[in-house]
Amino acid sequence: MIAEARVVQAADEVLPRVIDAAIEVIANNTDLLGDLDRAIGDGDHGVNMLRGFSAIAAQRDELAALPLPAVLEAMGKILVMNVGGASGPLYGSLLMAMGKAGGSIDAGVAAVKKRGKSDRGEKTMLDVLIPVQIAWADACKECLPLVQALERVKQAAKDGLESTRPLKATKGRAAFLGERSIGHLDPGAYSSFLLVDAICGAYSKDEP
Repeated sequence: MIAEARVVQAADEVLPRVIDAAIEVIANNTDLLGDLDRAIGDGDHGVNMLRGFSAIAAQRDELAALPLPAVLEAMGKILVMNVGGASGPLYGSLLMAMGKAGGSIDAGVAAVKKRGKSDRGEKTMLDVLIPVQIAWADACKECLPLVQALERVKQAAKDGLESTRPLKATKGRAAFLGERSIGHLDPGAYSSFLLVDAICGAYSKDEP
């Protein structure tokens, strides 16, 4: 499992850059996330995510000094305390479960499923996270080099995001719109895509 081994090996040296990439991508897309949420929700996803990642930014140096499992748990707790709506508990559950499991995305996805009582195909962040989970597992099984594995994960995240457009929302505030939610990208899926894409980019920057 070349990709998995390289992530573990590179975690300490890349972690500060990963944290910075996540903070930056949310800050740069706050308005877009808000616009997406206004179309099918209450419009606060962007500002809520910005509040959470601004709190992470305030503790950036302390977080960057931690090992990967500990930083995931710590970031999850920060998001739970600072991100409003459903996103805080969902992202918090994702990161804290991953941290407790040593960085396992499988544990994180399972926690989001349990917390949100949802699964793929319901126009949520899981429509990005589950394809990412599958793509990563397949890349590891195929022993792909890290850069190729990350490209596969990024594409899975992009395709997963786009898959939410034709779906009818069945969870959260968007579910109240029924058929009117069709044709819109899910804002939670979009923030998940942004974070996956940014983190993959941070990891692949030094790869040949």
